[in-house]
Amino acid sequence: MSDLAERAAKLDAEDALAKVRDEFDLDPAVVYLDGNSLGAPPKRVAARVEHVVREQWGRRLIRSWPEGWWTAPERVGEKIAPLVGAAPGQVVVADSTSVNLFKALVAAVRMNPGRDEIVVDAATFPTDGYIAESAAELTGAVLRPVPPDALDEALSDRTAVVLLNHVDYRTGRLYDMAAATAKAHAAGAKIVWDLCHSVGVLPIELDALGVDLAVGCTYKFLNGGPGAPAFIYVPAALQESFRQPLSGWGGHRDPFAMEARYAPAPGIARARAGTPDILSLLALDAALDVWREVDLADVRAKGLALTGFFIECVDELTGDAVEVVTPRDHRRGHQVSLRHPDAEALVAELTAREVIGDYRAPDVLRFGFAPLYVRYQDAHQAATTLADLLATG
Repeated sequence: MSDLAERAAKLDAEDALAKVRDEFDLDPAVVYLDGNSLGAPPKRVAARVEHVVREQWGRRLIRSWPEGWWTAPERVGEKIAPLVGAAPGQVVVADSTSVNLFKALVAAVRMNPGRDEIVVDAATFPTDGYIAESAAELTGAVLRPVPPDALDEALSDRTAVVLLNHVDYRTGRLYDMAAATAKAHAAGAKIVWDLCHSVGVLPIELDALGVDLAVGCTYKFLNGGPGAPAFIYVPAALQESFRQPLSGWGGHRDPFAMEARYAPAPGIARARAGTPDILSLLALDAALDVWREVDLADVRAKGLALTGFFIECVDELTGDAVEVVTPRDHRRGHQVSLRHPDAEALVAELTAREVIGDYRAPDVLRFGFAPLYVRYQDAHQAATTLADLLATG
């Protein structure tokens, strides 16, 4: 056994989160390093979905709406709130990330009358850019893409809102939420954070940092399943002024009264729009139960150690055949991105060998490390398999 393999075995034996892996339904033959695209299913989800289909839908039928279905978005939101550093009553699960981002951006511009500029991360996840462009068109604002490191030069008295990704989806770089939020506020702007690649792996303190609005998906590191609904955070201090553009019945103060005119619900419920996706929502509800006895500080510590170990393995086993583009210090999320001209073919061949990561154009291999179920031996096996492929051409 090589030194790296021995270290991986030792680290796994000492892992305080090792027992949590048993909560997931995983194929033992697969090394799964794509939890930053789609998380693995917790075992309890299948039984919950069966109960919802057979009993709540199958037996209670429409009677299930007032028996817990209608209030599920707020109830499940309360499970996510501690994972993003939010007090109760400030997170709701509803719609998709794109829809929630549209709500947040338009609401933020409306909160800042007289300002006509939306600043967006120039390297943002594509849907964020598309949505920001739509929000700018609707509100009459100007869209200004800038690198996050250039905020100091970009912010002005025209800036209504700043949209940033907490973790860069291509490189895995982690941005300083405290510093960027403070810069936006100093310029009189609101800030919206996209937490899709950080929620469930990083300690996040939205309340403590005074973040204005945030959105995030639940199918990545929160393991809610494909198409699971997203969440939106609106702090209590801003809820009264939160005027979103999608005034659907889900956010009405009395949705079943069927009133002709829209009146927003009090509190976080006003961030809802359409009818909740009950099957996916209650699958997510079950998936979130794995967090009951998990400390995010432990998750972050393991994530840094896992990604650091993987980078070390890549360095030792592949030499200079690939370039590590993810920061090597603590300014990284729980993914490692490598650059190689044949990245797409390499990812396809890795997948054929049961090592699953993903590819981002034009030349990036991306590996996501979900500390709740990824082991150090997985990191070592992935690096070893990649090295074998590179050696054999």
